[in-house]
Amino acid sequence: MIQDKRLLGGVAAAVLLAAIGGFSVARCTSDTPAATTENAAKSEEAEGDAPADTITMTAAAIKDAGVVTETISAGGLGAEIVSQAIITPSPTGEAIVTARAGGAVTRVLKRLGDPVRAGEALAVVESRDAAQIAADRTAAGAKATLAQKALARERYLYDQKVSARVDLETAQAEAASAAAEARRAAVAAGAANITSDGRGVVLASPISGRVTAMKVSLGAYVQPETELFRVADPRQIQIEAAVGAADAARLEAGDKAIVELPDGRTVDARVRAVTPTLSGETRAATAVLDVTSGLLQPGLAVRVRMIPSRGATTSAIVVPEEAVQSVNGRDVVFVRTANGFKATPVTTGQRSAGRIEIASGFPAGQAIATRNAFLLKAELGKGAGEEE
Repeated sequence: MIQDKRLLGGVAAAVLLAAIGGFSVARCTSDTPAATTENAAKSEEAEGDAPADTITMTAAAIKDAGVVTETISAGGLGAEIVSQAIITPSPTGEAIVTARAGGAVTRVLKRLGDPVRAGEALAVVESRDAAQIAADRTAAGAKATLAQKALARERYLYDQKVSARVDLETAQAEAASAAAEARRAAVAAGAANITSDGRGVVLASPISGRVTAMKVSLGAYVQPETELFRVADPRQIQIEAAVGAADAARLEAGDKAIVELPDGRTVDARVRAVTPTLSGETRAATAVLDVTSGLLQPGLAVRVRMIPSRGATTSAIVVPEEAVQSVNGRDVVFVRTANGFKATPVTTGQRSAGRIEIASGFPAGQAIATRNAFLLKAELGKGAGEEE
C-alpha cells in the first residue's frame, strides 16, 4: 500500500515537471516569432526605401563583373564613321637589323622579347669582309698621312724657290685625293659597324624597343643584308582604318576618333592623314590615326569610330546596341551613379553597324554601361524577384 502511494507521487511529480517545461518552451517559442516578425518588418521597411530602378555596386565589383562604362557625347549616326582597323608600327617605330657583311655568328647578345636601347649590340658576326674593310680604312689613313707630309715638303721647297709651282700643285691634288679616300674608308667601316679589333661587324639596334623577331643562331653563316632581328617600339604605333570614298572626303587631319578594343575598353585617337587614292583591291582609302593615350599591341584588330568635322550632327546620342536593355517592356540604359547604376528609360531611333541612336531619355555627357549591361539587367530583375 505504501509502495503504491510512492509510485503515484512520482508520477504526479513527473507530470508537474513536464507541465512546467512545456510552459517554458511555449513561452520561448511564442517570444521568438514576435522578435523575428519585428526584424523582418524593419528589413522590409529599409528595403522599401531604396528605389527599384537602382543597383548598388562598388567600383571593385563593377570591375570584377567586367562592366565597362563610357561617357556619351551628342551626335547622330550620320556624324560617325565606323570602320575596322588594325594597329601597326609607325614608320619610325620598327627597325630591321641586318648584317653589313657576310660571316659566321660568333656572339648572340639578345633574345626574343628582350628590351634594347638605341645603338645597343644584338649580335656579332665574324667576317673576312669586315677584315678587308678594316684594312682598307687603315691603308687609306696611312696614305692620307703620307700625302700630307709630301705636301708639306713641297710647300717648303716652293717657298725656298727650289721646286716649281707645278710640283706643289701636284702634291696638293694627291693630298686631297688621299684624304677623300681615307674619309670614304672610314665611312664604310662605320656603316658596317666594324669591331675594334677589325675581325667582325656588330649588329646594333637603331631604335629603342623590344626584339620582336629573331632569325639567327650561334655559329650560323649569314649573307650580307640578310634580316636577322626586328625591333619594335610599342610607344610608336599608328592605326590604319579602311574607309569608303564618300567617308574619306568627309575626314580631315585632326578629327577625333575612338578606338574600341576587344576587351571593351576605349582609347582616344586623332586622324593624322587620309590617303588621297583608293586601294585597287578594296576600293577604299586608308585613314591613319595617331593614338593620344595608352599602349596598344601592333597587329591587333580593332574597331574605330571617327567623328568627321564635316559630318552632319544631330541632337541624338549614339550608343552601342549592347548598352540598351529591355526591362519590363521598356528600353533602358544604365547610367553610372555615385553608388552604382540607375536604369533610365530611353527612346531609341535608327540602328547601324552595332550602334543605336537615343532620341531622348538622358542628356549627353553622362557615363553609361556600354559592355556587359545585361549583367546589370539580370541584377535588377533579381532584386525585383526578391521583393515579390
